Amino acid sequence: MEQVFAPWRIEWVRREEKNPDIDECVLCELPERADARENLVVARSEHAYVLLNNAPYNPGHLMVVPFAHGGEYAALDDDALLDHARLKQRAFDALDEAVGPDAYNAGLNLGGGAAGGSIDDHLHTHVVPRFDGDTNFMPVISDTKVVVEALEETYDRLHDAFADQSGATVPGEDAAVELAFD
Repeated sequence: MEQVFAPWRIEWVRREEKNPDIDECVLCELPERADARENLVVARSEHAYVLLNNAPYNPGHLMVVPFAHGGEYAALDDDALLDHARLKQRAFDALDEAVGPDAYNAGLNLGGGAAGGSIDDHLHTHVVPRFDGDTNFMPVISDTKVVVEALEETYDRLHDAFADQSGATVPGEDAAVELAFD
């Protein structure tokens, strides 16, 4: 395998705690913080929110997360389930406008570590934009994935795309877009 020199990653590798500023559940705490942009919270509805993945597979990789803490899909009540589905659809619409992918992978990691997720006690749906030809020599030959856009740039484009949607309001400069469904 070839090596890619990335000395800036040593700070991440050597950190003692994954999230030293998080007391309990990262997916419960992030949407409650004042600066949505800094915490990558792009949009929110009554029962769920959209969070950019901080280790994306592709630009625009996001998660739709119910506010209710819990890892069981069946535990969502009808209001939260419908809201989650509606917000997921709005996320597809925003991604279509902001990054223009050719396709999507979307899904839940349910059932613990065997499912492949790193957070199994708070339900969330991953939405990964896919692009024709996005498999190039780096992952095939070098076992390395290249993400071609900074999170801040993706955040800004997605934030604008959510803000353009029907029923959207932006309550402040660093606030997530708030969406209301009919």
